[in-house]
Amino acid sequence: MMLVRLARRSMLIKPLVACLAIVAMPAMASAETFRLVAPDGTVHYTNAPTDPAYLRMGLTRRRPAPSPLPAALSRRTTFVDFVRAAAQRYGVPEKLVLAVIHAESRGNPWAVSPKGARGLMQLMPQTASLLGVRDSFDPEENIDGGIRHLRRLIDRYGNDLRLALAAYNAGEQVVAQYGGVPPYAETQGYVQKVLAQYRGDDTASPAPAGAPPLDVTYRVERDDGTVVYTNVRPPGSRTR
Repeated sequence: MMLVRLARRSMLIKPLVACLAIVAMPAMASAETFRLVAPDGTVHYTNAPTDPAYLRMGLTRRRPAPSPLPAALSRRTTFVDFVRAAAQRYGVPEKLVLAVIHAESRGNPWAVSPKGARGLMQLMPQTASLLGVRDSFDPEENIDGGIRHLRRLIDRYGNDLRLALAAYNAGEQVVAQYGGVPPYAETQGYVQKVLAQYRGDDTASPAPAGAPPLDVTYRVERDDGTVVYTNVRPPGSRTR
């Protein structure tokens, strides 16, 4: 009789262990993110809140820390294909996108800034949401959203890359407030660094104010509603 009871217990233990393993797997693969807006407007993100004012945002996937891309980002990588496809799709120079990725995250798709910007092109959660990016740590999603954001800024500032990059770094409101690149050392250094790498001259200084924009790109709207970006102005087409 005792043997029968033990056998039954052993049969029950096996499915129980399997169930526990299945339940535990999502918990190990995800982590909660909490958000706090300080009185001065600063937004903090953490997975280990120390203040009851932190609000739960939900679960975010944990990923192992990767090896960063080479500093020059010139060699073929798993991300370059995504960059090339999206850059062609939205009419943004591929080399410019790679320069932005290098300045923003040094090619680390799991990078998170102290202010909460995430992924290769360092999208803030609010910006990612507006762009429809569900997972900022997914390289393809992050790159597509980041390039679309950069394309919109280039259009807004009439192909002036200095202003577009300044807005990407510091925000459009700040650029509007100062009527140009803001006098922030971080932003000015960022613009100089990205443009220098884009031009292939790490020692180059930023173009002076009022200088003609680099690589003019035209936005063409066809009669069927198709939008095409090109560096050659098509005659007789509506461009802006």
